Amino acid sequence: MKEETIEQVLKFRDDRNWKQFHNPKDLAISICLEAAELLEVFQWSADDVRCSEKTDKIREELADVVNYCILMADACGLDLDEIVQEKIRKNAVKYPVEKAYGSKEKYTELKMENEGGAQ
Repeated sequence: MKEETIEQVLKFRDDRNWKQFHNPKDLAISICLEAAELLEVFQWSADDVRCSEKTDKIREELADVVNYCILMADACGLDLDEIVQEKIRKNAVKYPVEKAYGSKEKYTELKMENEGGAQ
């Protein structure tokens, strides 16, 4: 994400003097609520994997989730680029390509499959 975009989100908040309300607990709640609104887009849908007719609503709700994540990172003094890069490195260890390629299994299940097959 561009630094300019992050700065715009923070400026929007600051221009309204809302930082005083943005503690980690309330921001975590807000992230969950917005994520639930994103999930609601797919509730009762007959075809859960298609979203072409729902793109506008998905964009709106996803933007809300990302905006609150930016605000949470700011409230906790975290650098988004740094924490995402760190998570990618950790996931690369948990999900090595040779074990995880094409698999939907959790990393703990990948280990059991390979250990079981080696015996």
